[in-house]
Amino acid sequence: MIDLEAVVALRAVATSGSVAGAADALGFTPSAVSQQIKRLERGTRVALLERAGRGVVLTDAGRHLVTSSATVLADLERLEADLHLTGGAATADVVGGPRRPVTGEVRIGAFSTAVRGLLVDVLPRLRDEHPDLRVPLRESEPWETIALVASGQRDLGIVHRWGGVALAMPDHLVETPLFTDVADVILRRDHPLALAGATELEPLDLADEAWIATFDSTICRQWLRRLFDGVSNAPRIVHESMEFENHLELVRAGLGVALVPRMGRPPLHPDLVAVPTVRPASTRGVSAVHRRSQADSPALQAVLDAVRAVSAGREAEAEHEREHG
Repeated sequence: MIDLEAVVALRAVATSGSVAGAADALGFTPSAVSQQIKRLERGTRVALLERAGRGVVLTDAGRHLVTSSATVLADLERLEADLHLTGGAATADVVGGPRRPVTGEVRIGAFSTAVRGLLVDVLPRLRDEHPDLRVPLRESEPWETIALVASGQRDLGIVHRWGGVALAMPDHLVETPLFTDVADVILRRDHPLALAGATELEPLDLADEAWIATFDSTICRQWLRRLFDGVSNAPRIVHESMEFENHLELVRAGLGVALVPRMGRPPLHPDLVAVPTVRPASTRGVSAVHRRSQADSPALQAVLDAVRAVSAGREAEAEHEREHG
């Protein structure tokens, strides 16, 4: 009998490209992942990994097992969801009665500002409503989150997409739009554009600025480049940091300007001002993603309901800010 937990470990190696990456994604030690795969190799009597320099790659048999196991694991997820529904884990005791707390585990992957601006409210809500539901969180960039959910290493992902920047979504994932987040250009209060009372900024207004930005591999950085399409020699990146809070402090120190999303942004220091961009506007759509095979899972639906509820509050706050400034 094939060890399904070991298959999940092998799939994690295929997704992350290494045993260490798989261990990090699954919350195990590299040694534990290696032992799972060795046990799987002994059980199947087939080599599934082979050395390649200092790392490992999947053999042909390993790749075949990863590909073929997707359907089996999806069927098991659907079966588990059906069992929870049949057992009444999420049904009311009487018609119109309160919903019973759900149990199980839903592993979440989310980008950093969603952790600060969304999940810090979602997770306590779930803890209070469903004390026996485990919801471990891992921070990851949207592309990585989608790969983790698609491969079964995470169950629910919170991702974002800026403007027209593509975000590939595998067919077996379901995407649920949550809300639209806005990013502002952060300036020192004594910056000429701030002193001029600018209430919106176009790319040409910012063409000569020095910028603080996230790393080149991020979607946020891709959007910053796209913001300046058609503007030569812009943006000029002088400092890089993955933390938007660092961006604020670097702007405050007079070292450049930055494009910082509102979600998860702390209150601005009196030395700073925030101005939105126009033509184009800097907005990003925030979505939740999960595997189609888990659509009927009471545990996943409980988490998704909580995410939707908090997201609705964020959207209402954003609408109020747009109307009243």
